[in-house]
Amino acid sequence: MTAGTGGDARPVVLAVDGGGTKTDVVAVALDGELVGHARGSGSNPQVLGLDVATAVLDGLRGAVLEELERGGPSRVVETHVYLSGLDLPAEIAAAEIALAHWSPDVVDNDLFALLRGGLTDGEASGQDAVAVICGTGINAIGVRCDGATARFPALGDISGDWGGGSYLGGRTLWHAARSEDGRGPATRLETDVPAALGLATVREVTEALHFGRLDPLVVSHLSPVLFAAAAQGDAVATSVVERQAEEIVTMTVTALRRLDLLRSPVPVVLGGGVLAARHPLLLRAIDAGLAERAPRATTRVVSVPPLLGAGLLALERAGAPVGARERYREQVLGQSWMAAGVGA
Repeated sequence: MTAGTGGDARPVVLAVDGGGTKTDVVAVALDGELVGHARGSGSNPQVLGLDVATAVLDGLRGAVLEELERGGPSRVVETHVYLSGLDLPAEIAAAEIALAHWSPDVVDNDLFALLRGGLTDGEASGQDAVAVICGTGINAIGVRCDGATARFPALGDISGDWGGGSYLGGRTLWHAARSEDGRGPATRLETDVPAALGLATVREVTEALHFGRLDPLVVSHLSPVLFAAAAQGDAVATSVVERQAEEIVTMTVTALRRLDLLRSPVPVVLGGGVLAARHPLLLRAIDAGLAERAPRATTRVVSVPPLLGAGLLALERAGAPVGARERYREQVLGQSWMAAGVGA
């Protein structure tokens, strides 16, 4: 796909990071200059349906191509699309068909973009690595230097998942309710949850949700209440945070084991809103668990969106030099709109 014609058309790459709440599309020249950007709503096909997600992506891509045309002739030489919700081979294949009019070079899960954003240029070439995302949901991927991968379906309870911000929010309300009515151990969540929602009791929260006076989505936003209570030493909240850490360790170790990398020095890139918040209790528990079960693995928290990695992967495939990739990294991290996406 070209945004202009002629021998002097500037070669650019397009990179897409589509999540549950927002989507970014960027155009990057092969010298690393950021020459186009559009941001819109989420484009997770599992949440929206593929037709709606494709419409979002088409609109943003069109806006970027129009921006390119205003800057002079350009031609797109590489297009990489990384979306949350592309967890199964059938979902990836369906997205490739839906976006066939783009002629994309890569369509895959956004974990690959997260992973690349957490690696240095030197590491990115033939590096064994694992990425875990814990944002609204949870997922992980392992990559071995020979190209082998370890993936998870990441479809919630039906695929054995545990955790993510939305799930933790539900657990927070669950424990608060049982504390208030005596079915469970006492926890400060009993007062912290209704206070966070502007109500007096957990019972009021429950009834407001039941009768539609509260948007059900507020429950998925309660995980910060959980972490705040854990930081104050609340035993119930602490147990949930430790359980989340255990699941992150389990996913990491499972990916390493499936790739026969348990005894290898492997970077583990941690991203998504829950992990990017760098809650000390959570990170300490993850490091402790890995020290016991995969002692040569080392964690690093990525506090930038996968868009960084998406652009780097596209530039690499297009043959851009190291200096161009460094320039892109500096440019994208210097953008004001990027700050709004940190930890997404």
